[in-house]
Amino acid sequence: MPSKLLFPNSNVERALDAAWLRNNVISQNIANVDTPGYKRKVVRFEEFLNNEMKTGKINSGQSKIYPDGISVTEDPSSSSYRSDGNNVDIEHEMALLAANNLRYNTLIQRINGNFSKLKNVIRGGR
Repeated sequence: MPSKLLFPNSNVERALDAAWLRNNVISQNIANVDTPGYKRKVVRFEEFLNNEMKTGKINSGQSKIYPDGISVTEDPSSSSYRSDGNNVDIEHEMALLAANNLRYNTLIQRINGNFSKLKNVIRGGR
């Protein structure tokens, strides 16, 4: 469990975990673009986090897969424009991957900033 003193906003670490998982899931979707009957997977984390922030309650039991409320599910839209039942749209997945990479890099920069502040405090402000 991350230290609340080191990182007062532990949601950054949780969001980083979700972004890492989302990258893996999107990569699986891309790898299965030609697999007949494959249904794309999605990562649900933001909905859980928003609900947690509104209610102020942590409900780790919401997800059956990951304890932090991160879940991987099949895309709820069962629509497929292909005759083989596969619903992966490669352009959409590539756009999601690019957006997720930006999100991940932003979170890493935020964590690096926290470490820089901590290092500055340890050095005595020099």
